[in-house]
Amino acid sequence: MKTLVVEKDGSLTFHEVNMPRFDRRQALVKMIACGMCGTDVKFIHKAFKGFPPSVYPLMLGHEGVGEVIEVGSEVTSFKKGDKVILPFVDADEENIPGLSSGYGALSEYGVVSDLRAYAPGEAPESAYAQTVLDEDIDPVDAVMIVTFREVLSSIRYFGIEPSSSVAVFGCGPVGITFIKFLRLLGVKGIVACDIAPDKLVQAGEFGADFTVNSSDPDYAEQIRAFYPDGLDFVIDAAGVPSITTQAMPLIKDRGAVLCYGVPAQESINIDFSRADYNWRVVFQQMPRKREEGLAHAQVMDWIRSGSLHLRDFISDYFTFEESVEAYGKLLDRKIKKKGIIRF
Repeated sequence: MKTLVVEKDGSLTFHEVNMPRFDRRQALVKMIACGMCGTDVKFIHKAFKGFPPSVYPLMLGHEGVGEVIEVGSEVTSFKKGDKVILPFVDADEENIPGLSSGYGALSEYGVVSDLRAYAPGEAPESAYAQTVLDEDIDPVDAVMIVTFREVLSSIRYFGIEPSSSVAVFGCGPVGITFIKFLRLLGVKGIVACDIAPDKLVQAGEFGADFTVNSSDPDYAEQIRAFYPDGLDFVIDAAGVPSITTQAMPLIKDRGAVLCYGVPAQESINIDFSRADYNWRVVFQQMPRKREEGLAHAQVMDWIRSGSLHLRDFISDYFTFEESVEAYGKLLDRKIKKKGIIRF
């Protein structure tokens, strides 16, 4: 099969490799589509925590959907023809030598694990979120469900309530998903912050109560005019450590800065001279797959009710052969919402 690889110098190339192996508790999947996301960008920049330069080259991609084509002898949760979310290609030095895995969903084939085939506590973490997709859901657009589940599970982990006041910094695909879901969950006080005027317009369309350009010198005063006592939460939806300092004059006493995603560097310097006395910084760098799996039902309920539309979050489609060009556009910020690679 072909797989998209980040080389040691950060460039992207295709490699021809063996198809992934699967065992009696797993299924082989032919990939249908994979989303492009900030995680991929961190891998390309060799800035993803836990993946030092020594592990490169690595197979890229994690927001995948595929079709089951073979099942192991003990598999009961999947059958041939099922569309499944989150197939991966694990590192396998014997079968795919010389490549490590940045989850590997940008490959022509992947593997899912059947949670029910494992003894309690033995299943890989990914099995908790490798879910069969309903037949009437477009499997290409369904890559958005990966982002949806990650964001919803993070909102639950952060403890945001309908009565909370929240600012979201960064209004890309993740940021607008946070805004949309906060609105669906009944949050009334939502502020959107970004440096790009077009993204602020987009944030308003997705449910922000008002928008602020975070590059304005008086951004804090603008927000405090509406929330004189401060905000309960500020969400960093961009993975930019400096946002934590920007949030300091915004949060109320015992408020929290919620950092979503893996930042490009593994340290932050916080100037809290403008903050209240008591505050928290909470990181969610890697949503837990068990919690992500538990978020699936609510996401599907919103889709079924018409409250959530997959294509509202998607701006670009590319073929697998166009992957290198597609990531060039993503790195140049020419993809406005979610970009999807189709196989």
